[in-house]
Amino acid sequence: MTIAETLPTTSSKSFRRMQWRMLLAAMFCYLFFYTGRQTFGFAIPGMQEEFGLSKQTLGWVSTGMLWAYAIGQAINGNLGDKYGGRRMMSAGAILSCGANWVVSFASGLTSLFVPWALNGYFQALGWAPGSRLLSNWWAVSERGKVYGFYVFAAGCASILSYVTSLVVIDVLHLEWRWIFRLPVLLMLAGGICFYLIAREKPEDMGYAPVDTGVANEQDKIHESSDGQQESSRQRYLAVLKNPRVAIAAVALGFQNAARYGLIIWVPVHFIGSDWKSGDSWLNPTWITVALPVGMAVGALSNGWISDKLFGSKRYLAIMLYMVLGALTSLWMWNLPGHSMISLVALFLCGFFVYGPASSFWALCPDLVGAKRAGTATGIMNFSSYLFAGLAEPLIGHILDLSGNTSPIFLVVTTACLLSATVAYFVKR
Repeated sequence: MTIAETLPTTSSKSFRRMQWRMLLAAMFCYLFFYTGRQTFGFAIPGMQEEFGLSKQTLGWVSTGMLWAYAIGQAINGNLGDKYGGRRMMSAGAILSCGANWVVSFASGLTSLFVPWALNGYFQALGWAPGSRLLSNWWAVSERGKVYGFYVFAAGCASILSYVTSLVVIDVLHLEWRWIFRLPVLLMLAGGICFYLIAREKPEDMGYAPVDTGVANEQDKIHESSDGQQESSRQRYLAVLKNPRVAIAAVALGFQNAARYGLIIWVPVHFIGSDWKSGDSWLNPTWITVALPVGMAVGALSNGWISDKLFGSKRYLAIMLYMVLGALTSLWMWNLPGHSMISLVALFLCGFFVYGPASSFWALCPDLVGAKRAGTATGIMNFSSYLFAGLAEPLIGHILDLSGNTSPIFLVVTTACLLSATVAYFVKR
């Protein structure tokens, strides 16, 4: 009799409750992570006024964070496989909170760029290690749903980062520095709570391990064998040699470029709009909240669709939403910032552009198995933020040249179409 056969069954009600406990703990922690990195757009107008920096220069500051995040993902995903996600995710929340406070005391470009880039690395301690923890607890048959919930929490984190930033500048009327001081206290609390609640794998709680295999029998050759202890080098090589991971990483890169094009520059687009002269009864600054709300709902729906409607064929769910995201972004390009129709269009932009994230992350353990899920997640996230970082100064330069902010949506449309095209070649 094996050790697994002597452990409590994973079909019991107590284990089911424990699964949801781990998922909710990871969701709760990540709910606050974006208060540490998606608030930058709201601070841009204040930083421009105080430091006299161009949009392109501030785009490079944003790129510094995104590329440091990308490098951190490539490193920390593998470390999550090696050391587990519980401690790393908690440490990321605590360290990122500290880095944001350092940013708030910036006196110029250098003192702004360096700690913001360092914050990107600390932020990278969260997603991939957390994904690895979830892949330990949930079987392959429920992976789309689980990642849908996890990405839904990330979408809600975007809502929280937008709302808390607006409270700082529009309700409390504080200067831009407080955007990096107050919201991140929630992230600090979330990291501490996660460490106290979460456990790395079912065996740590006295349960037998679950079936965390791959979604497709043909991909089992890419999964490490039972009981095999791989080195970091072996995990990296195994993931990098998988062609579908490489293709998915490029598709995700274009998707994330579109996503961050919206996240960083939509607040700039709406701040300062003359809403009183239009048909809107709401300050356009608050219309921006429709974007992360759409992102949260879209992520929850896409994971479910990839499981139930497309039978775990993730690429179909990805392509569908990316094409619709391109169309809604093109629609958004033709709308004035003070129009209430913009609220609906912006919601749909967020819904379709961010929605495929849950299918992209479910692809990681699908393609390489749970034992390498952290490494695959890190590699794919490296690609996603490499692309997003390239897009930031490009968008800033285009806006500086054009003298207005509406070209954001043309860039997003292009990135969505490229993502849909590349995703087709992930087909299984």
